[in-house]
Amino acid sequence: MKVADVPEEWEVLATAERFQARVIGVRTDTVRMPRDAVADRDYVVHPGSVAVLALDDQNRVLLLRQYRHPVRRLLWELPAGLRDVAGEAPVRTAERELAEEAAYRAETWHTLLDLFNSPGMSDERIRVFLARGVSEIPQDERDFEHHHEEIDMPVVWIPLVEAVQKALAGEIHNSPAVAGILAAYAASADGFASLRPADAPE
Repeated sequence: MKVADVPEEWEVLATAERFQARVIGVRTDTVRMPRDAVADRDYVVHPGSVAVLALDDQNRVLLLRQYRHPVRRLLWELPAGLRDVAGEAPVRTAERELAEEAAYRAETWHTLLDLFNSPGMSDERIRVFLARGVSEIPQDERDFEHHHEEIDMPVVWIPLVEAVQKALAGEIHNSPAVAGILAAYAASADGFASLRPADAPE
């Protein structure tokens, strides 16, 4: 049997919208299960997001620290953001988030990996990009303003190998960051030649 996720959709007999906020909603689907059983499945409806593993010419990863209220922690993360602009290609969203959150741009983009962040309770899909050939955006070209948790976010560059060690030691918890760091380390074995293009199908 081939080991690869495939699309599948079981019959939905009914849907109830439980809650709708600015970004997320909560839905209950009544789903036909195997052997004709029926069960309700509650889940969060999410627009999707992107994250950026920026790697410089010294093989260092860019991380930023952001407060995350649900887990009551300051987390080291990759630049990331919502896919909340209609019709915008994911790589364009990633370029925008790298610029806005970290004030960097990149020359080379690849798809690093695709994640379902918590598929038992949310439909959120995250595409993590690898960005290389990075350079800082000059101060006079920055036209964005940080708000709320994004104010005064520290940005650091740490060696990829050290980032891997921190992920394995439980010092980095953000799931796209952990997955991106480990994927970048694995992909570096062949010089990133096996990575998909930035516009690879989802």
